[in-house]
Amino acid sequence: MAYEVTLITGDGTGPELAEAARKCVDATGVEINWDVQEAGVDVMERVGTPIPDSTIESVRRTKCALKAPITTPVGTGFRSINVYLRQELGLFACIRPCKWYPGVRSYFSELGVDIVIVRENTEDLYAGVEFEKGKPETAQLIEFINGLPSDRKIKTGAEETGVSIKPISVSGTERIVRCAFDYAQKNGRKKVTAVHKANIMKYSDGLYLATATEVAKDYPDIEFEERIVDNMCMQLVQKPELYDVIVLPNLYGDILSDLGAGIVGGLGVAPGANIGPEGAVFEATHGSAPKYKGQNKVNPTALILSGMLMLQHMGETDAAKRLEQAVADVIAEGKDVTYDLKPNRDDPTAVGTQEMADAICAKLKG
Repeated sequence: MAYEVTLITGDGTGPELAEAARKCVDATGVEINWDVQEAGVDVMERVGTPIPDSTIESVRRTKCALKAPITTPVGTGFRSINVYLRQELGLFACIRPCKWYPGVRSYFSELGVDIVIVRENTEDLYAGVEFEKGKPETAQLIEFINGLPSDRKIKTGAEETGVSIKPISVSGTERIVRCAFDYAQKNGRKKVTAVHKANIMKYSDGLYLATATEVAKDYPDIEFEERIVDNMCMQLVQKPELYDVIVLPNLYGDILSDLGAGIVGGLGVAPGANIGPEGAVFEATHGSAPKYKGQNKVNPTALILSGMLMLQHMGETDAAKRLEQAVADVIAEGKDVTYDLKPNRDDPTAVGTQEMADAICAKLKG
């Protein structure tokens, strides 16, 4: 049986990483027909959009995509393609394992950290309900809010104030928390921790916490606890070994997944999966690193492990295990790894992106 998968090559170092991940997935022996599609700044320069209709149509057809990193402009330019894909395709759950592999430099290596962060993808401040300073609609919104019978006022004027809305719903919270508990049950995990700021944001995060607490009652075999987000950050750098599956609203999930990646050695080893009822997109947590474009230098581990998550999602569990083990073996040996995985980053024996991928393929082929 051959699987149909969309391969989005991205921009910056994305095409190099896509090539590396593709050959490692192929080396498992799972037969995949790759539909190669583009997205990002390179294609925008040619066709006027960072994500052509053909790319979206491909993912809708295959219901599965492996996506290389794509640049997101800061403050200006086009909106995040990652966010767009998640919302357009209904990919409500972002699953980001934060697992330490022997050979990766980390201050926490002796703890054997193995945490999974489950992030809600479609609500919260990332929903994109924003109002720009100086716009008439922003003035109308501020006037409406300030006219309500409440002591909660926006005390600065529309000419200098931007506003973002933070929607949190019962249905959105229920499905992401159930996703976290279902993941825990399926993967032999023992505990789910819900993260929030309900002590301050009582009507959004408070709703999230109350809903999560109710959902937890349906999973008596899994321990449930809650943590305030700032305390959770401290807990993760003090005693990360105490945590298992962590479920969070969108913004906190984005931030803490990078913190989790830092604990286990950095974004270079941090994979991700975005899953919804109609499909899934698998991607590295890190960005496109355009300054390294074309240099065959960056670490391909995160996107290769994202391919491993894709194989798991397909039900190809044996192939997924073999791919993860091959990655772990190459990293542990420390020979055929990129510069960031060497004890000394200036080590002249560091290999390139494709050479590390080739070493992983060699392990798979035995």
